Amino acid sequence: MESSNLMFAFALTLFAGLSTGIGSALAFFAKRTNTKFLSLSMGFSAGVMIYVSMVEIFVKAKDSLVEVLGVVDGNWVTVGGFFGGIALIGIIDKLVPSAENPHEMRMVEDIPSTNGGQPDMSRLMRVGVFSALAIAIHNFPEGLATFLSAIEDPMLGVPIAVAIAIHNIPEGIAVSIPIYYASGKRKKAFLLSFSSGLAEPVGAVIGYFILLQFFSEVIFGIVFASVAGIMVFISLDELLPGAQQYGEHHLSIYGLIAGMVVMAVSLLLFV
Repeated sequence: MESSNLMFAFALTLFAGLSTGIGSALAFFAKRTNTKFLSLSMGFSAGVMIYVSMVEIFVKAKDSLVEVLGVVDGNWVTVGGFFGGIALIGIIDKLVPSAENPHEMRMVEDIPSTNGGQPDMSRLMRVGVFSALAIAIHNFPEGLATFLSAIEDPMLGVPIAVAIAIHNIPEGIAVSIPIYYASGKRKKAFLLSFSSGLAEPVGAVIGYFILLQFFSEVIFGIVFASVAGIMVFISLDELLPGAQQYGEHHLSIYGLIAGMVVMAVSLLLFV
């Protein structure tokens, strides 16, 4: 493995993870959430991830496994890896309480309050801190997916990193809003939101070097099939429902189709 490929893959994963800071900045400088932009961009991100997962990543995993294990066993293991990835990210998502789950969409003007109408500062801080921890947990498989995709094919890694980055913007909002309103400190909220994204590249590198000890064509195929499953789950469970929670159903679908078209064209350009 060339060191330049590793550095490029790490840089892409770092970019994707730290885009939580973009969401944090939007929360501070926008008076209201741009629901049309978020709905369209999250739909776009879902389109990119679904298309590339099913058309490129799943197929590469299957080809690798079929070559080593044969047609029947290779196909079965590929499908098992795909649904194993879905099960992994699903379990992680299930273990995070919905109140602190960063995938429960929040907007700039969406501030939790008590019955008296005033923000409950202790609850706000708790929601923000737990959201940051939840992002760190979620970002491990997401970072590994970005990192491995970029190592396998740098040109494949770029659109995936962009899609993950778009997906991370609402997570930055979810962390920074409650912490800012609880502490009154923009810097504190921004730094916690920004640093929570570090779990993505750090987790990706740790995961990669753990897997490296056991790496073979079979392990590569299983992991790559799992990456496809992880990204499909993220798209169907988080991005599309989240985009529609912003109240722009048609825009999210237009974004989904646009993401698929852009991903399809970009793959055809490098055939």
